Amino acid sequence: MIMMGRFALLVFLAFASMQLLCIAADHDAAIFYDSFEEPFNGRWIVSDKDDYKGIWEHSKSEGHDDYGLLVTEKARKYAIVKELEEPVNLRDGTTVLQYEARFQNGLECGGAYLKYLRPQEAGWKPKEFDNGSPYSIMFGPDICGLTNKVHFILKQKNPKSGEYIEHHLIDPPRVPSDKLSHVYTAILKPDNEISILIDGEVKKKGNFLSAQDFDPPIIPAKTIPDPNEKKPEDWDDRVRIPDPNAVKPDDWDENAPMEIEDMEAVKPEGWLDDEPEEIDDPEATKPEDWDDEEDGVWEAPKIDNPKCQTAPGCGEWKRPMKKNPAFKGIWNPPLVDNPNYKGIWKPRDIPNPNYFELDKPYFDPIAAIGIEIWTMQEGILFDNVLIAKDENVAKSYRDTTWKPKFVVEKEKQKAEEEAAGSDDLGGFQKKVFDVLYKFADIPFLSKYKLQIVDFIEKTEKQPNLTIGVLVSIVVVILTAIFMLIFSGKKQQPRVEKKTEVAADTSNDQGSSGEKPAEEEKEEEKENETGGAAPRQRRRDT
Repeated sequence: MIMMGRFALLVFLAFASMQLLCIAADHDAAIFYDSFEEPFNGRWIVSDKDDYKGIWEHSKSEGHDDYGLLVTEKARKYAIVKELEEPVNLRDGTTVLQYEARFQNGLECGGAYLKYLRPQEAGWKPKEFDNGSPYSIMFGPDICGLTNKVHFILKQKNPKSGEYIEHHLIDPPRVPSDKLSHVYTAILKPDNEISILIDGEVKKKGNFLSAQDFDPPIIPAKTIPDPNEKKPEDWDDRVRIPDPNAVKPDDWDENAPMEIEDMEAVKPEGWLDDEPEEIDDPEATKPEDWDDEEDGVWEAPKIDNPKCQTAPGCGEWKRPMKKNPAFKGIWNPPLVDNPNYKGIWKPRDIPNPNYFELDKPYFDPIAAIGIEIWTMQEGILFDNVLIAKDENVAKSYRDTTWKPKFVVEKEKQKAEEEAAGSDDLGGFQKKVFDVLYKFADIPFLSKYKLQIVDFIEKTEKQPNLTIGVLVSIVVVILTAIFMLIFSGKKQQPRVEKKTEVAADTSNDQGSSGEKPAEEEKEEEKENETGGAAPRQRRRDT
């Protein structure tokens, strides 16, 4: 048994030694790495610009002995930069950009992205680092309002115009919505492939030279609309026009009111004509410190007249209003096909003077790493910033630096959910929301994507969300799909009964129409009040 124990100990020591050697080897393979275990002062340079008053702090990640770079105050601008010993050539083989970010207070409104800066010859200084400092790549999470994305932006110089243009990755992944540590990885490959990973899982793949993956495309269009060409004055692009031969019917009275008094209505029995709806509060007393000269004449506050509570009404009785059967509204001629319609005008295409071709993007070298953010929340922690030329090196760092922390945080989160008794429902909700977010990414729903995502996010934050609400979200999405499918059906022309003086010829209108919205609202109002005008109430305080 003693021999077996010694053998096991030797195996353990050998395994541990191998792990340490692997970590050391990976560290040597990294072009740049900062674990922030040591204070950042002297290594990272804080901007002296007046706008950047946010205080950086060398702080432990909540629940760990691991240190990071912490954003300490909300509603502040922050800027800090680290110069590299040697510029990194992004055109040479694979390049991996990786770092950890943790929203310790949850997602509110803040950015946690990094900027990979061009050499200082491009016109910037570390002490003057700000949002105008020239960068090659901007990468990382950003959330506020409708913005929720992991940015990847390449800033490239157009060799024809000499202008630097930001090219944004289309449909980037969303930011994880929790308080856990997450590791963000961008892998740039020599075959122009770009991969974005979150926690080691590929969330987005694209190609730098594909017009479907970057906006605007890195390679410009060969032709562009002629900016000097103007639409001819006689060009008619109206598909439909008011019928010039239509005539308003003789019996069409535009001056007839929408509502008239119901002459058949009878004052309810027991109506108290001489009683006001409100009376002075008999229990109210004038405050002792009330000064009539300074405060004015004191009046008791009003309360509902108790006599009116058992009566059908108080005060002057007036006949209720009803729909006027003679009301027709403003007459508009129906729309007909425009015989002079020429189609939608657009300028002719001409060769793009700024067009060029590339075999691969022109990446400016990376000479520094900067964090320049404006955030409305505190508690954002940055850690384990890495640049490497081998994606296996990045994976090794994820496994040894990020994953142990994430496992601990995930277990703690699970324990808290179980303690709150919401684990089963929470798991069900997560699966449903994952499906809903996939619905929002369907291409033909792109027009409604922001509204759908905003609605899902708002409901996701409610801990007591019921299955009924979840079902309603699905119904909304399915309704949008239904409308998209059937919205192309041509509708018959109708007249819009309006009270405006001028007609809007941009909408389909006819000489006979449907029930106006005002009439429907009035009908609902009468149904609610039983045909009698509602009693107005007023309360002074």
